[in-house]
Amino acid sequence: MNKYIVIHRPLSAPVPWGRWLIIIILVNGARLKVFFVLAVVVLGLTAWWWQWGSRCAQTVVEPIYQGDPDDKSIALTCNVFWGEEYVVPMLEILTKEQVRTTFFIGGTWAKKFPGLVREMTGRGHEIGSHGYSHPHPDGLSKDANRLEINKAGEILQDITGVKPSLFAPPYGERGAAVLQAAEESGYRTILWSIDTIDWQRPGAEVIINRVLTKAHNGGIVLMHPTEPTVQALPAIIEGLRERGFELITVGEMLEREEDKNMAP
Repeated sequence: MNKYIVIHRPLSAPVPWGRWLIIIILVNGARLKVFFVLAVVVLGLTAWWWQWGSRCAQTVVEPIYQGDPDDKSIALTCNVFWGEEYVVPMLEILTKEQVRTTFFIGGTWAKKFPGLVREMTGRGHEIGSHGYSHPHPDGLSKDANRLEINKAGEILQDITGVKPSLFAPPYGERGAAVLQAAEESGYRTILWSIDTIDWQRPGAEVIINRVLTKAHNGGIVLMHPTEPTVQALPAIIEGLRERGFELITVGEMLEREEDKNMAP
């Protein structure tokens, strides 16, 4: 009695053009015949293929490290998830020097210190998101990253009345899941080109030197609220201005670059 064994196995996963290999093995006593038949799977498999392909073809928008290299400007930024005792001293210096900066605020910190967030916006500074709980974003899924970003955004919007549009990922981690989550949530991911490494709390002179020796057109400076940062801030502002740099926010820097690119 003849037996028919039909085995369906894909040539590869996924198979281009919806082709599948159907191996039909005919078993008849001692005789073994193998027939290879190529079949075209239509409609359902074709639709599935296009859906799968569109998901895999998602492009990842690269983070922003700096602005226009032809613009003699620099943006000072400050990531805030601790160091609240140094925020007001920093604000006092920035107000005295008439400098607006971009503060990237953590969601849980903002919940604890909404008055300081309002103080920042009241003095004309720009507010961005630093995520909600300061995890390692590269260790999270895209959905988990989206939850972190959106939760922080809702808190900041409740405090300031404005939804932030800029996102500085904790630890500067920038994997595909992080960047896609930020973009899909309506944020632009901001990193830096000049790192003070002030979280290590070196002397003020070290911080000043790190900024002034690396200053360049369109530079984005990363700071944190620390005591040596407060001590270094007046000399940083003075030194950058002496070198001809205009100090602006990240948002202003991006707008200038966009305007330049749109110009005929």
